[in-house]
Amino acid sequence: MQFEQFKLVDRIVELSLAEKTIRAEGVVPLESTIIDNHFPGHPLMPGVLLIESMAQTSGWLLMASLGFERMPLLAQVKEARLRNFVPPGKLLEVEAKLVHEGSGFSLTSAKVRSEGKPVCDATLMFRQMPFPTSDLQAGMIDAARRMGLPKESCLDV
Repeated sequence: MQFEQFKLVDRIVELSLAEKTIRAEGVVPLESTIIDNHFPGHPLMPGVLLIESMAQTSGWLLMASLGFERMPLLAQVKEARLRNFVPPGKLLEVEAKLVHEGSGFSLTSAKVRSEGKPVCDATLMFRQMPFPTSDLQAGMIDAARRMGLPKESCLDV
């Protein structure tokens, strides 16, 4: 993960457009000013960033399911539950499933696990918007490919 770049997903492990699911991973950095100061002497991954990791994973699923024609923007976090703490260096396993899509909105169910234990889960709502520029669209497709999204899931721009 690279907090400074707000990149909370390191790689996409699996994507199924038929099942509308995605699995991704990210390692909590050993050193980061955010982690070091949350909390001094007892660093932990902030809960808000755990939620953001679920939002980013859901976002990759939604962009792939929309053929990278639209971009999802987080609109609402519903029913978020933080269950465990995560120290630096731990692998986060993030899963998301598309629950509903329609009228320009999407709803996903997402969860984070670490070492097989539940860390957090939430229902997330996204607004689907056109990409504001073709450069942003192309950049997101390129980033998706670098993270391991199957090539057939990405449009050629």
